[in-house]
Amino acid sequence: MDLRKLKTLIDLVQQSGIAELEITEGEEKVRISRFGAPGAQLSAPQQVASSAIAMMPAETADKSAEPPEAAPAEPEGHQLKSPMVGTFYRSSGPGAKPFVEVGQTVKSGETVCIIEAMKLLNEIEADQDGVIKSILVENGQPVEYGQPLFVIG
Repeated sequence: MDLRKLKTLIDLVQQSGIAELEITEGEEKVRISRFGAPGAQLSAPQQVASSAIAMMPAETADKSAEPPEAAPAEPEGHQLKSPMVGTFYRSSGPGAKPFVEVGQTVKSGETVCIIEAMKLLNEIEADQDGVIKSILVENGQPVEYGQPLFVIG
């Protein structure tokens, strides 16, 4: 849906006095709501494939304040960083045993986690031999490209 259509819809909601308008066009979905304020609030277009990616920077921006707490652990070893944007999983499925735990020895090429991106599960492997000193990401948390996942010492 292009910006001209969105602006027209916002103007329509403001002028008509309706409280909420929701339109679905193919896989895109837009909801415009008025909450007693003179302006309208517009939610981001929802698309099956790109909504997770579009929403990810906003979600991880809030969590970007958390890693400085883990900062003292980072310099103690090699950081294994995320090769992509997606959702971090420590195990192959719900209830399954995690691939690695803190204190576990890993070899280069051994799977340490999974990152789900666009409904594809990507196995992430250790890039060097060592011991997992720290796991910097919570299970199910969105991750950015280049974000540290593990500290390997």
